[in-house]
Amino acid sequence: MTQPALSPSRAADFKQCPLLYRFRAIDRLPEAPSTAQLRGSVVHTALERLYGLPAEERGPDTARSLVEPAWDHLVTEAPELAGQLDDGQRSQLLADARNLLSGYYRLEDPRRFDPQSCEHRVEVELADGTLLRGYIDRIDLAATGELRVVDYKTGKAPPAARALAELKAMFQMKFYAVAVFRSRNVLPARLRLIYLADGQVLDYSPDRDELLRFEKTLMAIWRAILSAGQTGDFRASPSRLCEWCPHQQHCPVFGGTPPPYPGWPGQAEPAA
Repeated sequence: MTQPALSPSRAADFKQCPLLYRFRAIDRLPEAPSTAQLRGSVVHTALERLYGLPAEERGPDTARSLVEPAWDHLVTEAPELAGQLDDGQRSQLLADARNLLSGYYRLEDPRRFDPQSCEHRVEVELADGTLLRGYIDRIDLAATGELRVVDYKTGKAPPAARALAELKAMFQMKFYAVAVFRSRNVLPARLRLIYLADGQVLDYSPDRDELLRFEKTLMAIWRAILSAGQTGDFRASPSRLCEWCPHQQHCPVFGGTPPPYPGWPGQAEPAA
């Protein structure tokens, strides 16, 4: 069985609401992906394939042509998605994905550089045994040796949750920065968030002391998860984000009842 680890999404879930973490990481309650999530997956796959081509072939028309194969790949990996959208919804999703990729060229020109890696899997154990695991959209390596960690965002947060969404995005980027720092012993020079839907690029340069403090935060989150996992005491934490939670029917805040706590899944620690 895969060793339990902390990922950016599960860490953010626990910070937002421990009960949501339990529903997703331990109960593993099913969640149908939203249209926005499906569109994001298609765009990410298309960009990964785009950067797999020679630089001179990475023009806008090529990027748009990769959308349909990216959708086909997604359906092959998860056949149940084929029936989730009707023909009109599917056509609109693919059109929106092509528009996002067209807009990408106003933010970066993928013909001008070669990433070191795309969809990079990172896994590293911290000093206290906390295991970090995740996938980084892109890592760029400058000729000077400086590392840039890049993440694409394809959706727009609802206005009421925009500030929280931005904090969550930066939390994710600092998570990746710690993982890269500890796995390579190189401090990322820049964290870049590319908001394709908004046509914006946000750059942030972390310093070593900041990442060391954030590393301690990640350790504390994992200790709290392990502590809750011993008893199953994952409590709901109501917030504005509850409006978009897919598990309201199981949440006491909305009059629901969580399923019986299954215990730690097959081992002495909760899974991430």
